[in-house]
Formats: sequence, structure tokens, C-alpha cells
Amino acid sequence: MNISGLILSTGLSILFLALVFRPLEKLFPAKEQKFFRPEWWTDLFFLLGQYLLWSGLVFSALYVCRGWLHAIVPESFRMGVAAQPWWLQAIEVVVLSDFLIYWGHRLQHKVGFLWRFHSIHHSAEHLDWLAAHREHPVDSIYTIGLINLPAFILGFPLETLAGFIAFRGIWAIYIHSNVRLPIGPLRMFIGAPELHHWHHDKARDAGNYANISPLMDILFGTYRCPDHEPESFGIHEPIPRSYLGQMLHPFRRRKRTE
Repeated sequence: MNISGLILSTGLSILFLALVFRPLEKLFPAKEQKFFRPEWWTDLFFLLGQYLLWSGLVFSALYVCRGWLHAIVPESFRMGVAAQPWWLQAIEVVVLSDFLIYWGHRLQHKVGFLWRFHSIHHSAEHLDWLAAHREHPVDSIYTIGLINLPAFILGFPLETLAGFIAFRGIWAIYIHSNVRLPIGPLRMFIGAPELHHWHHDKARDAGNYANISPLMDILFGTYRCPDHEPESFGIHEPIPRSYLGQMLHPFRRRKRTE
């Protein structure tokens, strides 16, 4: 894709996301919040960076890894996976990737090196559909790699992977949006903003590490969902507020060993 085509597709993507999520945030707001809230421009730069710069790097890394991983599983097994009904493939991908991302996500909060990059995402003090894009590209490679690792190893067809990646992307934006749309008992099976907002709570260690379904959190004892919104989001450690400052922050020398 040429530069003009990339810019056009980015503009259309932003327009689509705004038209989908902004009405939801107006109709079902989790918190009263202005559209141009603090650090709106920082998060816009993160979005533009993802679409215009880093997505190509992330998916190039995944493509290279996919070639290595194909050598692990016999071709006959991968063909058997591809021959399954699409709905069964989708269930398998979701369950396997949710298991991996749950434990991978917990490690991001426990291992100092991983937290350096993941803390950029948690530095957002206001959540909405735009804040979902505040993610360091190194963190993106780690997260997207884990999410897609089962699909790569098992040899799921590209059509299944493309649909899965697109769905995961939209879902990630939804659970960060400034929306509180309680779904009752279904929240035990389906993730929602009211769950993920508590993952971003500034006042405590995060739970709710799962993504699409909270079943892993329920199973491993990290499920949290009070009946109100957190008082504040963000992290306790000091961090630059600009886009460039946050991109460089994980590489700064620490005063003490992590």
C-alpha cells in the first residue's frame, strides 16, 4: 500500500471508530468526560503511530515467527485443523489465546522489564475508545504474539486469523471505551468495559487480566467487578506525558534494579 493509500485508510478507520464508539460513550457514559479530555492529543499520536508506523513492524515480526512455528506441528495436523468448521476453529482460538494472554498479561504486571513497556498503556488517566491505542510497539509485539501463538502453531487458515485479529482489535477498543453498559450475569462469561476499567484502577494491583472472556480470571481468582467505577485510573510512578517521552521512557536507565 502506498503512502496516500495508508493515510486514507487510517483516516477512514478513525472515522469509523469515532462513529461507532462516540455515540455509545454519549448514551451510556461510565464517567462524565469531555471529548477533548486531558492527553487526548497524546493518545491520538499513539493511534496514528499504530496505524501509520508500528502495525507493519508488528505484523512483520509475527509473519517471521509464523514461519518458524510451522516447523513444530506436522503438516497433516495443520490440515486437520483447517478442515474443521469455522465456528469450532473460532472457539479453539479464543480459548487457547485467552489462556496464554491471561498468564502473559499477569507477567507484564509482575516482571519489571515487561512492566517498563506495559506501564505506558496503564499511564492513561482517562479511558475511552482513543485511549485503547496507548500502547508501546514492543508491548504490542509481545501481546499480539501471545494472542496469535496458538493459531500460528496449529496452522489456522489466514481467513480465520484475519477475522480473529480484526475482532480482537475492535473488542480491545470497546473494553477501554468510556461506556458502562451492565450485562448482568453474562459478565461472568463475556468481558465488558465495567470489568476492564477495574484493571486500570490506580488504587490497587490490577486483576481482570483476561480479554474476551473473564473465565480465566474466575478460574484463577483474579476476577474483580464492583458495582461502581474506579475513582481514578493511571499509575503511581512518574512518567512523561508526551508521546515521544512515553515512547522513550522504557529505555531510560533506572535508579534501582527492577
